[in-house]
Amino acid sequence: MQVLITIALIIIGVLLFEFIIFAHEFGHFITAKKSGVQVNEFALGMGPKLFGFKKGETQYSLRLFPVGGYCAMEGEDQESDNPRAFTNAKVWKRMIIIVAGAFMNFVVGILLMFIVLVQQPYFESTIISSFSPNAFTASSGLQTGDKIVGINGYSIWNTKDLQFAIQTLQCSAVDPDSLAVYKEDCANLPVKTFIELVNNEEKYYGKKLTDEEYNELYNILDENAAAIQAAAAKEEAYDAAKKSIDALYAFKDLAKTEEYTYPEIEKRDERIRYTADVEVERDGEKITLEGVQFYTEYKTEEAAKEKNTKETVVRYDFSVEPLEKNFGTVIGQTFSQTASLAKTVWQSLIMLVQGRFSFTDLSGPVGITRAVSMVASEGLKINFMSAVNNIIFIMALITVNLGVVNLLPFPALDGGRFVMLLIEAIIRRPLPRKFEYIVNGVGLALLLLFIAVISVKDIWQLITGTFPSI
Repeated sequence: MQVLITIALIIIGVLLFEFIIFAHEFGHFITAKKSGVQVNEFALGMGPKLFGFKKGETQYSLRLFPVGGYCAMEGEDQESDNPRAFTNAKVWKRMIIIVAGAFMNFVVGILLMFIVLVQQPYFESTIISSFSPNAFTASSGLQTGDKIVGINGYSIWNTKDLQFAIQTLQCSAVDPDSLAVYKEDCANLPVKTFIELVNNEEKYYGKKLTDEEYNELYNILDENAAAIQAAAAKEEAYDAAKKSIDALYAFKDLAKTEEYTYPEIEKRDERIRYTADVEVERDGEKITLEGVQFYTEYKTEEAAKEKNTKETVVRYDFSVEPLEKNFGTVIGQTFSQTASLAKTVWQSLIMLVQGRFSFTDLSGPVGITRAVSMVASEGLKINFMSAVNNIIFIMALITVNLGVVNLLPFPALDGGRFVMLLIEAIIRRPLPRKFEYIVNGVGLALLLLFIAVISVKDIWQLITGTFPSI
């Protein structure tokens, strides 16, 4: 049964991928037809032709390998005297034909995103509703009710933006003597007390706590945390921590039977934190909070001893308010989150140029296939539809990625061709066709070489078990 489910998911993934390619090429195809440009062949897939038919002047083909497709227009890559050749069409028509493929990718991205989001019971906003009792972000400036609108200059439109911005923060050392760090340490004192009381509940209370009693004890911890996080001085923060510990021990009059002392704040030389300048809307005004620290932890004890910043992870330590699901929020979130995917792709390219992403972080067809397999496997831990939805979402990311990358001004890509057409429109005469064909040919060769190198890297990572996890 598991094999059949896996095969079904593979088929769904392949069909969705080919749908993405079909939509892209159909964008070129339909605008070419409407512009009077002759289309010689419209093919889905690459390699040997499985079957096809000819209607009018166009050959329609299905080819063996489901890894691409093409729309072959007369005179697109070679000289042609045909008055309906691509090169003989008006420049504005050619510009529309070139960008139509990427446009269709975005349309498909919106469609796939809608399919995923319409199934969700509710959405999340970017308005903070609550903090964990020892929240780093609350100790360093964020407050309940803040609407996060930017992180390090990256605009936050929705939770997808928020997740991306937080997960791509950089980790560095912060001042261990700062008020923010001291408040974090103070907030941890009553948390440790709470854990001690709960882990040894029979010792302290003579019985196991009921769910109601546990929640009551946690509420005491949670309610007293705000005073620590809002403290304006170290002494005030420590006093608030002691009062929180007193309140915990006052539960069921435990302080009358148990002696306790207030723990001291540990002095450490260096603290590692993911930090950012966060822009929020608070009381109708936009303010920027500098150096907000996010909950940071090491992946292993060894990494903690070595203070290895590459072996750290950043965690959420706050919750956000839900958004009611209705027709308006479904449509709004669909367009917003699709736009965020495009923004994420563009920002990732910028980070790649900046050196924040390395060569090993890139993936080609092999890596993409592996990623689809991984998200499907994660979804299957819940149910079949979760796996399908995970595949649909990753396909939405892929189609938007394809649309953005295709518009880059690189020879052989649609963006490179568009730049040449833009130059032609400005100087009001066509560029030398031979020059254009050579530039696009060299660009295509470099692009294929790049894909080949990335594919070899992906295969090596799969063989060695170093392929990154989702």
